[in-house]
Amino acid sequence: MSAEFTVRMVGMVVFFLLGGYWGFWFASTNRLDLWSYAIGYAMVGALFGLIMTPWLTTRPIRGLRALLGRVSAETLFSGLIGLVFGLVIAALVSFPLSLLPSPFRDVLPFLAVLLFSYFGVALFVMRQTDMLNVLGSLSARNHDATGGTNWSAPARTILLDTSVIIDGRVADIAKTGFLPGTLLIPRFVLNELQYIADSADALRRQRGRRGMEVLAELQKTSAVTVRISDVDVDGVREVDDKLVILARQMKCPILTNDYNLNRVAELQGVIILNINELANAVKSVVLPGETFDIQIIQEGKELSQGVGYMEDGTMVVIENGSKFMGEHKNVIVTKVLQTAAGRMIFARPED
Repeated sequence: MSAEFTVRMVGMVVFFLLGGYWGFWFASTNRLDLWSYAIGYAMVGALFGLIMTPWLTTRPIRGLRALLGRVSAETLFSGLIGLVFGLVIAALVSFPLSLLPSPFRDVLPFLAVLLFSYFGVALFVMRQTDMLNVLGSLSARNHDATGGTNWSAPARTILLDTSVIIDGRVADIAKTGFLPGTLLIPRFVLNELQYIADSADALRRQRGRRGMEVLAELQKTSAVTVRISDVDVDGVREVDDKLVILARQMKCPILTNDYNLNRVAELQGVIILNINELANAVKSVVLPGETFDIQIIQEGKELSQGVGYMEDGTMVVIENGSKFMGEHKNVIVTKVLQTAAGRMIFARPED
């Protein structure tokens, strides 16, 4: 038996009794047939209760729960603090307003409570990032005063995409401390990861299980806080669309290496932290004319070309390098080419 059915039955009984009582009172007041009016009003009340009780009880509560589920914890906390401040100010203002002559003293204190509560919630929610940063700074100062370190990371939330969890490099980056704040994994991202891990395709199943292992490794890492949230976006089915909408609501970046998500999010004004761009940014920088040692491990596409790789994975194409296969050779950089896939270096053997 569902809760809504139970509420309908209770509402039908309550409004049946209220309708009967009202009909009995109306008939006795106007000297009409008591039982006819009492039974008629009772039946109308029972029908009203059967139909309208869920709209007065369970459905508003369900809608409120869905609304609160879409709101981030930071927004709820800021709204609660703003409400408290608004009520305190309204209480201070209500005392002098209550000394005014009637009818002002009867109306203005109530209006003050409504206005200051609204403005308090609105102000704190609009400036929630600044408020949380101020609280973080105060906490860091108190920690310093008690002998702690002052290496406090800024309190920010970063949303994680499914692709970046499967990729695995996020765990290594998190260990270095270059991801300050909280890594937030929505429940729908975790559900997609589980769906991939349960796939019939062996390759997809392996990738999904790798993502689960990376997630477990992230949760064990003390350098970063990982939080799984039930926050969701109603009316949207695609995971990427949900992430973009959620990032806009929470005003936080998305950590991903998905090119399509990257483009869509940037068009909607969402900050993207792309691991591929980070990897390209930290690769070794070499200039034409520089010399370095490299092992030539395979032939290139063109005749007599050799190919080697630097420690960071950058491919080096060596002219006339095929005859030095398997050897370490000093090469001179002739050209550096930056492509969408990464950096490519062209060189020639040192004479």
